[in-house]
Amino acid sequence: MTIKPPYLTDYYTPVADEITATDLTVEGNLPPELTGRLIRNGHNPKPGVTPTHWFKGSGMVHGIRLREGRAEWYRNRWVRTPALDGAPYMTERGPDLTASTAGTHVIEHGGRLLALCESAFPFELTADLETVGAYDFGGKLTSAMTAHPKEDPATGELHFFASSPFPPFLIHHVASPDGKVLESQEVPGATAALKHDFAITEHHVVFLEGSVTFDPSEESGIPYTWSDAQPTRIGVMPRGTGGAARVRWFEVEQGFGMHFANAYEDVRGHIVVEGPTVGREGWQRSWNWWVGASDRGPDPVSRSHSRRWIVDLAAGRVKEEQTDDLIVEFPTINDARIGREHRYQYALSFPDDHGAGDHALVKYDRATGGRQLLPFGAGQLASEAVFVPAADTTGGDATDENAADEDAGYLLTIVGERDSDASKMLVLDASDLSIPPIATIHLPHRVPATIHGSWIPDTEI
Repeated sequence: MTIKPPYLTDYYTPVADEITATDLTVEGNLPPELTGRLIRNGHNPKPGVTPTHWFKGSGMVHGIRLREGRAEWYRNRWVRTPALDGAPYMTERGPDLTASTAGTHVIEHGGRLLALCESAFPFELTADLETVGAYDFGGKLTSAMTAHPKEDPATGELHFFASSPFPPFLIHHVASPDGKVLESQEVPGATAALKHDFAITEHHVVFLEGSVTFDPSEESGIPYTWSDAQPTRIGVMPRGTGGAARVRWFEVEQGFGMHFANAYEDVRGHIVVEGPTVGREGWQRSWNWWVGASDRGPDPVSRSHSRRWIVDLAAGRVKEEQTDDLIVEFPTINDARIGREHRYQYALSFPDDHGAGDHALVKYDRATGGRQLLPFGAGQLASEAVFVPAADTTGGDATDENAADEDAGYLLTIVGERDSDASKMLVLDASDLSIPPIATIHLPHRVPATIHGSWIPDTEI
């Protein structure tokens, strides 16, 4: 009997069909200001297809449409790229940037919905999640695009990068609020190290090169492995034209960070960067899960702990520390605080390498140093928590720090129920995880564990 890899079983088992369901059952009361779409993206290969790596599975988006207290619809759609029909990424002419899995993230910018995968072009979707096609910013994008762009809440500009195992290793781009590429800069000093996420502050762009780098001998189709010879470095680049020429790289303790929570400049002018990282053993056990090898943990996340780096540009040094002992990943914040100091941070916690403990949602209070846990119980796995601000009754902008408290809002997550083969969407009070869900939306079929997603208000489409 053929044993399926872990990313095709349990919470991650792909769904075989696309459906549309309307008038979903809701327990509780949906806040009327939740008018928009929660869209999640993840890897969902077609029936009969077994990819060699979790990340090589074709992307499928899942959307829940809310309006004025009702759950109007759920629908799921494959992102119809050439790769979905078997087109190879590598060709005789080099990589085909349209042959994307498009299965890592989905965002909105400039009124467009974009499904993302860091090795290829974005793919534009309609508001009903049908595929429009590859999007290259009007021909201005000639490289791949990160799956983790950052929109500055003050300017509306979208920062993103292209990372390649071949020169130029790193290109930073900025797009205007309406989606026009304003500038593109090659970043000197970068290497072939894997760069999955990055961060922005008010005046800087922050990159992280971990000890995972290009290795053409890797057989999974994702050509990266851990290398002790590859230093772990933080790159700090001033924002604006010509900033790349002034980038500075700082070597830090060896590790790899898949995702940043946030970065900001403190009152001393130091740059504070936060996010979970793994060491060599954690990386290898996670990788073994992603490729279906032996000696793996029970989850795709292994030995990943929250970390903080404080970059003192004047002194030319970095102070770093582990800030918590939970195994966590998928950190999020109130996006109105991107690039600015945040108080609250959310993440998913995972069982240890022996499967002890439940999956849980974590809320960190950086002012008090406290944390709050919401365990989901055995047999339940939640998606990354997406923060949505509550309506501002004072008449101001609900995302303005002066109009609402930072955690005044909701956390949206989709919970997979292993034993019942069902899924539900929870609307939680972000200010207090001990409060029962404000609303629970029962979905018409199981949603496999997804990677990333976004809340898209109607006003942005």
